[in-house]
Amino acid sequence: MAPRYWTYASIPMTELHHRIKVFVYRLQHGKPHYLLLRKALGLNPTWGVLDGEIGFHEQIETAIHREVCDDIGLPAERGPIDLAMPKRWVIGEEEVIEWPYGFQTPGPRKELVLDQRWSDYCWAEFGDAYARFQLELDRAAITRLHTIILAA
Repeated sequence: MAPRYWTYASIPMTELHHRIKVFVYRLQHGKPHYLLLRKALGLNPTWGVLDGEIGFHEQIETAIHREVCDDIGLPAERGPIDLAMPKRWVIGEEEVIEWPYGFQTPGPRKELVLDQRWSDYCWAEFGDAYARFQLELDRAAITRLHTIILAA
């Protein structure tokens, strides 16, 4: 039997995508209020947080600034807070790594301008925000962020 040689064609290839999930909050009367966004697509649009792709050669902090400050027009109060909870999953030939971060803003000076990804937004206290999330990973991330904010 001839020896078997591996070729690049015989190695399964996956496409790697890095994404950010940004839990934007503002302090109002000493309590954090979280920005929730409703997805524009789907029959039953759910509430979630700001998310997006990290571009090729883009730093995580740059992607967060682009999503928060440039895309929806919120100013930065502080730098991003790494929630140290990256999530990784494989769907078919795509591998996704999602990086959750907290981001404090002083709040909007005017109505937010949402792009086509979002149909609505609201600011919610922790309990309401937690209850509106469909994904357990979002609930875990906002719980960690809320704990970090209260401990500061």
